[in-house]
Amino acid sequence: MRGLRVVVMLAWLVAWAGGALATTAAAPGSVLLLEVQGVIGPASRDFILRGFEQARERGAAAVILKLDTPGGLDSSMRDIIQAILASPVPVIGYVAPEGARAASAGTYMLYACHIAAMAPATNLGAATPVQLGGLPLPARPTDRDRAHEPDTDKAADKPADQSTDKPTPAASDMERKLVNDARAYIRSLAQLRGRNVEWAEQAVTEAASLSAQDALQKGVIDLIAVNVSDLLQQADGRSVEIAGAKRALSTRNLTVETLTPDWRNQLLAVVAHPMVAYVLLLIGVYGIFFELANPGTALPGVLGGICLLLALFAFQVLPVNHAGLALLLLGLAFMIAEAFVPSFGALGLGGIVAFVAGSLLLWDETGPGYDIPIGLIVGFALASAVVLIGLATLFVRQRHRSAVSGVETLLGAVGTVMANDDRAWIRGESWRVRADRPLRQGDRVRVAGREGLMLFVQALDSDKGEPP
Repeated sequence: MRGLRVVVMLAWLVAWAGGALATTAAAPGSVLLLEVQGVIGPASRDFILRGFEQARERGAAAVILKLDTPGGLDSSMRDIIQAILASPVPVIGYVAPEGARAASAGTYMLYACHIAAMAPATNLGAATPVQLGGLPLPARPTDRDRAHEPDTDKAADKPADQSTDKPTPAASDMERKLVNDARAYIRSLAQLRGRNVEWAEQAVTEAASLSAQDALQKGVIDLIAVNVSDLLQQADGRSVEIAGAKRALSTRNLTVETLTPDWRNQLLAVVAHPMVAYVLLLIGVYGIFFELANPGTALPGVLGGICLLLALFAFQVLPVNHAGLALLLLGLAFMIAEAFVPSFGALGLGGIVAFVAGSLLLWDETGPGYDIPIGLIVGFALASAVVLIGLATLFVRQRHRSAVSGVETLLGAVGTVMANDDRAWIRGESWRVRADRPLRQGDRVRVAGREGLMLFVQALDSDKGEPP
């Protein structure tokens, strides 16, 4: 039997290794299709980077990055672009299906691909960066606004107090930094791939957008393809630059393998969403607090621990502002302390303010789908204040209630002296008692203290029921 177990184990290992090798070497020269839908974030970044790694290991002829995205996080986008630029396998960016878009971060990714393609009735552009902290950028003057601006000579004739020259607000300085950085970034990508540089800058500075046909005419993309088969037919024979060397693509009649996100990517996509991570953090803190306030309940502690660990995992991959996180936790601590410290509402109000401020500053950057609605923040703040302060107050009142079980309940209990004057019948039990005066059988006594198994009692007046 022992030898049979060894044989079975070896056979299983050989089968597992053979399956792994078959997976690694499956379909050499095929084309891998990575479908990216929705917001660009940590989950899509992880999925794309894993797809590039599999393409390299399998020796794929090319990778098709099928995009349909409104944009996303700058950090995730830059990691994906770095992977595209360093990929030894040609990457074909393809905005599809019809009606899809590659807005904001998707435009940068399309510019970075070795070949850029779009399906009919798709669009790209609107690549203006979003300001840090979730605040809207000041409105930029458009060409129409400039046409209505007063003439310079006429403006010079105005009195000094009516001059149109105003100090530049701080928000404009931040805007210029963001826009100039993004413009230089997309300009470098356009120069690297030999695509329209001027329109790339317009997509950043003016949030310009283009349809597929206009993008082809302006040299923003390389081709328009109806489907993946048409894309491979048109891409065949095109020359791309990989690691400084020219390479001609051979994609005609190749097998297309579609890679779908596994359970890890799907879980990461759900957990790493800022709104979900935010709610998980609050549930985790609530669960731990309720478990510490009422030990032995188990369910709040288990649920809170799981949610808190998931939230910490999400914060590890999200651009978290640590000052905002500290303010949020400080606000929760103040609201909890309000139930234990007589601050006359100071801690509670301060906790609500810190909670809201921390929630607003929680993320270092924002983007489409990565902003937390103010209604959710205010709702959680009010609910947290009511629930935490209310339950903590109930816990404190419960702690101050008199004992209902144990030896402490004997204090103040009334009993009757038995035949032996040194024992009394108290609450159905016979106790040794000691009093400050002689006791007789039948006297009623009240317990005033206890030492070990000896009770100190006071004799009660038979008429009034009180000590004489």
